Amino acid sequence: MSAVQRSNRSAVISRLGEIGVVPVVTIDRSEQAADLGAALLSGGIPCVEVTFRTAAAAGAVEKMTVTHPDLQVGAGTVLSVAQARQAVDAGARFLMSPVVDLEVVEWCGSNGVLIVPGVMSPTEIGRAVRCGVELVKLFPAEVAGGTDALRSFAPVFPHVRYVPTGGIDEQNLSRYLEVPSVVACGGSWLAPRELIADGDFDRIEQRAIEAASIVRGVRGTR
Repeated sequence: MSAVQRSNRSAVISRLGEIGVVPVVTIDRSEQAADLGAALLSGGIPCVEVTFRTAAAAGAVEKMTVTHPDLQVGAGTVLSVAQARQAVDAGARFLMSPVVDLEVVEWCGSNGVLIVPGVMSPTEIGRAVRCGVELVKLFPAEVAGGTDALRSFAPVFPHVRYVPTGGIDEQNLSRYLEVPSVVACGGSWLAPRELIADGDFDRIEQRAIEAASIVRGVRGTR
């Protein structure tokens, strides 16, 4: 990986840390992507992870990337190199995966793409570290031990940072953000599938406003 690629990857991590929250969304119709992006931006959360669980995912990534260049658009549930390539071609700036897939990690490393693989145990964290990964997704976070697990991992893996995802919402977001190793928290509560399907972008914007306020309360104004 070149110095430029490393710099680009570090810039994305830094930006995710500034935002503090990564809305995890599942979109069934790509034509709703622009409105979704606008709602998140207006709410103060300029970031989104589009899960590759529907046929509309790649189109949604592309549409949001084109219509909202200030939005950090990523792709989630990436389970293969083919999906990784499709997401990056559509404009994704980072990739999330529920697992540590060596082929995906290697492809992302060769192409300077930030990959955040999912881990649930010290063994999986160690595997990710050996692959050169600098940021991992504790998933599912609450099931894996939540903030207690993150604090327990810290002495063993002092340089590893996390994007905990799974079971996080407005009730426990601040608790996760207070953990020093946490860069940002992923969650589907901001823009659940049913609100997107119903076109209720006002409620999504309001949830983004509330999440941004929680981030500011924990980390101060950014």
